Amino acid sequence: MLIAFNKPFNVLCQFTDRSGLQDGAQARRTLAGFGLPAGVYPAGRLDYDSEGLLLLTDDGRLAHRLSDPRHKQPKTYQVQVEGGPDDFQLQALRDGVVLKDGRTRPARVRRIDTPDLWPRDPPVRYRKTVPDAWLELTITEGRNRQVRRMTAAVGLPTLRLVRVAVGAIRLAGLAPGQWRIEAP
Repeated sequence: MLIAFNKPFNVLCQFTDRSGLQDGAQARRTLAGFGLPAGVYPAGRLDYDSEGLLLLTDDGRLAHRLSDPRHKQPKTYQVQVEGGPDDFQLQALRDGVVLKDGRTRPARVRRIDTPDLWPRDPPVRYRKTVPDAWLELTITEGRNRQVRRMTAAVGLPTLRLVRVAVGAIRLAGLAPGQWRIEAP
């Protein structure tokens, strides 16, 4: 079974919060609250503060094929960045960016109009004096917080990050918290 799930902002990509909360801190939201079928688990990750397409499966081989960087599965994101990207910044992303853990693979990137997305709760901070822009960015690896680190490395901090596709599977038609069964 393969499930496409629209992970809301500030939801963990696991079914329990194992952070060892102490001193009366509240547990973070997890996948457990969305009525997903028993026996499925995430095929890859999506950061707590990122939104969008998360694939879940009950098939370990499929999960490996979807998430292992050696399979170079393209992952596409719509990224709201602070600042106005110039051609040099976009080319740097296309060429691959040097991060602390090495150079990233080249990315596909282009400027896009503001996408038709659901409102985020809480909303992204807005500053009158600092412009923002939207990019569509496709990568073929999945390092920890990679897209955020790539955009920051070229001087474009990420404000909002929404994954819209993994390979041929698209987020289209799913509101936050909704899921559907896909053909593997």
